Amino acid sequence: MSEQAFVLFYLTKKLPIMFCFDRMGLIFASITTLVWILCGIYSFAYFKGDKKAKRYTVFYVITLFVILSLDFAGNLITFYLFYELMTLLSVPLVFHNETKEAIMAALKYLFYSLCGAYMALFGLYFVFQNAETISFMPGGVLASSVTPQNQTILLIAILSMILGFSVKGGMLPMHAWLTSAHPVAPAPASAFLSGIIVKGGVLGIIRTIFYIASPDLIRGTFVQTVLLILSIATIFLGSMLAYREKVFKKRLAYSTVSQVSYILFGIFLLNPLSLTGSLLHVIFHATIKSALFLCAGIVIHETGKERVDELSGIGKQMPGMLAAFAVVSMGLVGIPPLSGFISKWYLCVGSLNEAIPVYSYLGPAMLLVSALLTAGYLLPIVIKGYIPGKDWNAEGVQKIHVSAWMMIPVVILALLTILLGVFPGKLIELFKALAETLVS
Repeated sequence: MSEQAFVLFYLTKKLPIMFCFDRMGLIFASITTLVWILCGIYSFAYFKGDKKAKRYTVFYVITLFVILSLDFAGNLITFYLFYELMTLLSVPLVFHNETKEAIMAALKYLFYSLCGAYMALFGLYFVFQNAETISFMPGGVLASSVTPQNQTILLIAILSMILGFSVKGGMLPMHAWLTSAHPVAPAPASAFLSGIIVKGGVLGIIRTIFYIASPDLIRGTFVQTVLLILSIATIFLGSMLAYREKVFKKRLAYSTVSQVSYILFGIFLLNPLSLTGSLLHVIFHATIKSALFLCAGIVIHETGKERVDELSGIGKQMPGMLAAFAVVSMGLVGIPPLSGFISKWYLCVGSLNEAIPVYSYLGPAMLLVSALLTAGYLLPIVIKGYIPGKDWNAEGVQKIHVSAWMMIPVVILALLTILLGVFPGKLIELFKALAETLVS
């Protein structure tokens, strides 16, 4: 794909609002559009009779435009502008229900996101002062500007930007907004938040490391060490907290905290194989986690049950929904031949090949532990849903008809989980070529 760039207008002579249609932007824009369409279809039935649906739809449509602009941003200032807009315009999706809990969660989401954005802005200032250009260039633009005198301050600036963007991705210690916002937001908003909006932070990190700094500038420094420690800790703690959580959507939110740090861990390893695994997991996690939240939304919408200990026998009432839930759950665990296995395989191989003392082995070990915990907090829902046990009272239980508007997106996402795992060749080829270009 040929990369085409154009300037929309100038904020100042040195600050153009510029867009570039490159391969990285296309990857994120493609999955964004797919999930947006499916969550939109789901919303037709979910918001039926909701007087606030029009407001939701307006902000939902505008958010797509902003995220696509973010994906194709051609320089740091354009990216930062649309990054802030993405936060501001997605807040109404969180407080849609207008309960006290929803409003407080939206304010928490806003506060955390703005704190992260200001950390990124701090780093952006030093990059702007030292780099010849702030346009995104594969391989980075800072390498020629680094001197022994400014190397430390530039590394601190880069670390500040990465940590700022990681707030949106839910990396410790700034993850709490995610587990507050997801449970109170409407199900299609939760799916879009978890599948797509958190990936805005991932894209910011990728742009910072591979298009502004450079892997060679960060490799072996305290920056890489700090980031590897935080991502590995988040993988483990996110899974552990999900395993202990009893509220259905909050359990899935903690799962997102863990799973997005799989992506970040692969990025921070700074090698082509792990970066390939991260890009694959961007796609696979978006499809799987969106499906999980949409399934949770069906359960809550149709039965009002919000806790996992209330879901025994749910497969007797909604067998099709639970079948789709089972498929995507196994995909998230990483059971072959489903899609999650492919991305995790590349993350583990990339980690072992990098041969970083301690972290090259600790990372795959945590991925394995996290996979076991993922199985522990998702698969029992499926088992008890179909086999509730002798204590379950079947009297008066009837099958629930789920609207096709809600089931079709879930089925499509479940099928994608299977197909992308069985036929991953084209994606692997595309992502590996891009990763080798960025890391070499």
